[in-house]
Amino acid sequence: MTLNQILTPQIENAVQSLYGVAVDKIEFQGTRKEFEGDTTVVIFPFLKLIKGNPVEIGTKIGEYLVANTGMIERFTVVSGFLNLVVTDAYYLSFFNGIKANDQFGFQPLLADEKAILVEYCSPNTNKPLHLGHVRNNLLGYAVAEILKASGKKVYKTQIINDRGIHICKSMLAWQKFGNGQTPASTGLKGDKLVGNFYVTFDQVYKEQIAELMQAGRSEDEAKKEAPIILEAQQMLLDWEAGKPEVIALWKEMNQWVYDGFAITFKNMGVDFDKNYYESDTYLLGKDVVENGLKEGVFFKKEDGSVWIDLTAEGLDEKLVLRGDGTSVYMTQDIGTAIQRVKDFNDIGGMVYTVGNEQDYHFKVLFLILKKLGFEWAESLFHLSYGMVDLPSGKMKSREGTVVDADDLMSEMTDTARQISEELGKLDGYSEEEKENLYKIIGLGALKYYILKVDPKKRILFNPEESVDFAGNTGPFIQYTYARIQSILRKSNFDYGYEVTGITLDPKEKELLKLMESYSEVILNAGRSHSPALLANYIYDLVREYNSFYQTVPILGEENLDLKVFRVQLSHKVGTVIKSGFSLLGIAVPDRM
Repeated sequence: MTLNQILTPQIENAVQSLYGVAVDKIEFQGTRKEFEGDTTVVIFPFLKLIKGNPVEIGTKIGEYLVANTGMIERFTVVSGFLNLVVTDAYYLSFFNGIKANDQFGFQPLLADEKAILVEYCSPNTNKPLHLGHVRNNLLGYAVAEILKASGKKVYKTQIINDRGIHICKSMLAWQKFGNGQTPASTGLKGDKLVGNFYVTFDQVYKEQIAELMQAGRSEDEAKKEAPIILEAQQMLLDWEAGKPEVIALWKEMNQWVYDGFAITFKNMGVDFDKNYYESDTYLLGKDVVENGLKEGVFFKKEDGSVWIDLTAEGLDEKLVLRGDGTSVYMTQDIGTAIQRVKDFNDIGGMVYTVGNEQDYHFKVLFLILKKLGFEWAESLFHLSYGMVDLPSGKMKSREGTVVDADDLMSEMTDTARQISEELGKLDGYSEEEKENLYKIIGLGALKYYILKVDPKKRILFNPEESVDFAGNTGPFIQYTYARIQSILRKSNFDYGYEVTGITLDPKEKELLKLMESYSEVILNAGRSHSPALLANYIYDLVREYNSFYQTVPILGEENLDLKVFRVQLSHKVGTVIKSGFSLLGIAVPDRM
C-alpha cells in the first residue's frame, strides 16, 4: 500500500471523530516544493460537509493525525491545504519491507480476470521491418510486459500480411529478374532479398508507365495497362485459384522473409505467443456479416454490397462486404477478432498497436463488434501512435528509401561504440565484452528515446542525441545503474542487516518517496497503455539518485548503520531501475 492509501482511513477516522461526519473520498496531491511536507491533503472538499474555516479544519485534522497515528511527525496548513511531514520510522519500515522483495512493484497474477491480447508489428512479407515497425514493436512489447506486471494474463500476437498484390509484385520481380537468387547464394537476409525485388518491380513499373505515356496514353491509362502490373494481377488471381507453382513460390519466398524477421525480432528483443496470417484470415468474417444482415445490424444496397449505418454515432456508412461477395479489411478484422477469442477462450480484451492513420478504422471496428453483441468488444483498445521521422524526411518502401530496422540497430551500436571510445572508460574490457556493451547501450538508447515519448506524439528520431550519456536518455540511466553496481562491488562489509532508528537525510527520503510510487506507476502505465509514464519515472528516480550520490556520503560515511542503509538503498534503486527497464525491453550493464 502507498502512503496515501494508508493515510486515507486515518483521515476518515479523524473527520468522523472531530466532526461526526463520514467522507467518501480523500483528495491528495504532491506537496509543493516551497512547502515542507511529504504529501498534502486538500481540505476544500470537506467544506461541503463541515462548516468552518479551512485553515482551522486542516489544523484540527493535522493535530489528530500527529496524536493518533504514529506516522505524522508535524504539519503545516497553507490556505486549504494540509501539508503532512511523515516520520522517518514510517519510511524505514517501508524500505525494510521491500528491500528483499524481488517482485517489488509487480502485482500478482489476478486469476479471476480475463486475459488481454496485445497485437503489434503486423508486417508485410514483401519487405524488411523499418523504423515505423521499430516504434510499433517497442510499444506493443512494452505495453504487454507492463500489463503482465499489473497482474494481467497477456498474449502477444501479430497478424502477418502475407498475401495480396504487393506480395505478388516481389514474387513476379524475382521470377523475371532474380536469376534464381536465394538468401544462401547472396548472403542477404531473406526479408532484404525479397524487399529488393519489391523495389525492382516499382522501378520497372515506372519505366513502363513512362513508355506508355510517351506512346500517347494518359497517366491513369498507363498505370492500368503497364504489362508488369497486369502480370502481377494475374499472379494474384492464380494464387487465389491455388495454382501449384504460384503457391510453391509464395511459400518459399515468404519463408525467406520469416527467417529474416526472426533474426530482427531476436536482435530487437521482442517475441510473440502466436502468429496469425492474412492468408488464413482473409475469408473470415463473411459468415458474421451474413448473420448480422439477418439480424438487422447490416443492410444491403442495390448492387448487393453490405454496409453498416453508423451515422447515429457520428460516423458514416461503412462497407463490410463488396457486391461480388468479396471481403474488405473491415470484414477480415471482424472475423479475426472473433477467431482470436475462440483460440484463446479466456480473452476479455484486446490492444491493437497500429499507427494513428488507422484511428477511424478502429473506431468503426470496435463499434461494429459492440453492435454484434460481443461483451469483450467493450474492452478493445487502439494503441494509436504517431509516426517516427528522421532529419532526412519521410520513408517510402517501394522506392527503397526506407530506414531499415536492422541497419538502424547496427548504426546505434556503431554510434555507441564511437561515443564510448571517445570517453575512454573501457580499460580492461575484452573485445567481446566491449561489443556486447555497445549493443546494450545502442539498443537501450534507441528503445528509451522512443518509449519515453507519449505514444500519441510524433517523434523526430536523432540517433546521436539518443546516445548522449547525460540528460533524459537510456545510456544516462544505464550508466547510473552501472555506478550502483560499482558501489556494491566495493562494499566489502556486511550490509545485509536491518537498519532502524536512524535519521534520514532529505535526499534519502525523496528516494524512498519515489520508490513507494513504483507499483502505482506500473498500474497507471498499464491502464493508459503508455510506457512513457514508466520510462520517465525511471529517469526521475535516476536523477534523484544522482543528486543523493553527489551530496550524501555512501562508502565514506563513518556511521556504520548509515553506511549500511545507504548501500542497501543504492542496491534497491538499482533493482528498480533494472526491473523497470526490463518491462521496457531494455537491458542494463553491470559495468560501463
